[in-house]
Amino acid sequence: MKIVSIVGARPQFIKSAPLSREIRKKYEEILIHTGQHYDYEMSKIFFDELDIPEPDYNLGVGSGTHGYQTGEMLRKLEEVLIKENPDIALVYGDTNSTLSGALASVKLHIKLGHIEAGLRSYDKNMPEEINRVLTDHISDLLFCPTITSVENLKKEGIKNGVYLVGDVMYDSLIYNIKIAEKKSEILEKLGINKKEYLLLTIHRAENTDAIENLIKILKALSKIYEKVIFPVHPRTKNVIEKNKIKIGEDIVLIDPLSYLDFIKLEKYAKKILTDSGGIQKEAYILRVPCITLRDRTEWMETVEDGWNILVGRDESKIINAVKNFNPKEKRRNVYGDGKAAIKIAEIIGDME
Repeated sequence: MKIVSIVGARPQFIKSAPLSREIRKKYEEILIHTGQHYDYEMSKIFFDELDIPEPDYNLGVGSGTHGYQTGEMLRKLEEVLIKENPDIALVYGDTNSTLSGALASVKLHIKLGHIEAGLRSYDKNMPEEINRVLTDHISDLLFCPTITSVENLKKEGIKNGVYLVGDVMYDSLIYNIKIAEKKSEILEKLGINKKEYLLLTIHRAENTDAIENLIKILKALSKIYEKVIFPVHPRTKNVIEKNKIKIGEDIVLIDPLSYLDFIKLEKYAKKILTDSGGIQKEAYILRVPCITLRDRTEWMETVEDGWNILVGRDESKIINAVKNFNPKEKRRNVYGDGKAAIKIAEIIGDME
């Protein structure tokens, strides 16, 4: 059996690592990197560090508008898929790479599997929401991380080919956090101590394209008088520099980090502030309070369990959460047993 895996962004590299290991035990895997994330820290380093095989194809699409990026990916993916003629194509998550890979595959009548199916924020202003909904509705195999995601699909009439397998990112995190503990020296490099800093990430369009939202977040954080470590996404860095946005003296801007360095920073953060879906989940798994800089989330389990709070860009809510949000609730194990990749590989194998 020949399987094509299509990835293009940092979270997808992380998710694909445990599944790729399982797939390659029995089957041929062709790895296609769309080039959506294209600088070294956002892309190649993850292949190196997570021991993911070098991509068989790097389409080098790069950045651009949603229409341009999706169209270029679709065109280039179609060429590769025609050449390779796989039995199944796998796409991950909710990026433009996900939707492009899904469309290119179904148009060529290639069976499609969606890893992380069924997630919903119910906010169609988010490009990711459009990508995940459309991909789910054209997929043959829908691999769901949680019971909630299975229920979301049922509400939309999707019942066939749905599998509750757990979360591959959970697989990756529990596998790599032990390695990070041994190898990463990021705390020493930054001169910080465990549980004495906040960790900040901002990258979504709603917080970067809308410059006033980014200014509100950074202004709020400049008033809390705590050290904030801020690995800056290239999109966010460009906006800050172009608009000469002022940064508080307690906010430490650093370049994007390797996965091992980043998850170690997550584990030992006092709290995490983010607009990333994946980081909300990682914070939850690592039992670190998460303050989400969005009004809605696709990972409602983290909120329901009391380990994540949605504050949007509201200055008073951000400051209050930093000072007073201290979860005490027990955390459920909602993301599976760490064997999602094994389960997905077995389900795919049953198709032979």
